[in-house]
Amino acid sequence: MSLNIVKLCVGVASIEELAAWQDDRAKEQKARGEAPRIFHATLQTPKRQAELLEGGSLYWVIKGVIQVRQRLVAFEDGLKDDGSPCCHIVLDRKLVPVRPVPRRAFQGWRYLAGDDVPADLGAGARGDSAASIPPEMRQALIKLGLI
Repeated sequence: MSLNIVKLCVGVASIEELAAWQDDRAKEQKARGEAPRIFHATLQTPKRQAELLEGGSLYWVIKGVIQVRQRLVAFEDGLKDDGSPCCHIVLDRKLVPVRPVPRRAFQGWRYLAGDDVPADLGAGARGDSAASIPPEMRQALIKLGLI
C-alpha cells in the first residue's frame, strides 16, 4: 500500500471548480512562458517523500468531504507569493473522483495510510453507481450525506 496525503481544498466548492482553477493557473503559467504544471505550496515539507512518490496521491477535502485525488509527481523547493520558502507538491493534472468520505477540518496536510484511502469512483468489481451520477447531483447528495 502506498502512502498518501490529505489536504483541505479551501475556497473550492466542487471538483469541477478545482479543475477550472487549476486550468486557469496552467494557462497563466503558459502565458508567462513557463512550463504549465500543477502544484500546491505548503510550509511543511513531507519527510516521507520516497514513500509518497511510490504511487501516492494527494486527496482533496472539499466542503468537509474527501472527494477527489491527484497523483503525487514530485516535491520541489519553492517560494510563496510573498517570497518565503516553501515546498511545492507537484501533482498530476488528472483529477480522479473518489468515494466521498467525511473529514473534519484540520490545518496543513496529513499523511493518509492505505487502509484509510477512499476507493476511486467506478473502481472495483462491485460496480459503483456513484460514478455515473452527474456532478451537480453528486454534490447535492454529498451535501445531504446520502453518499
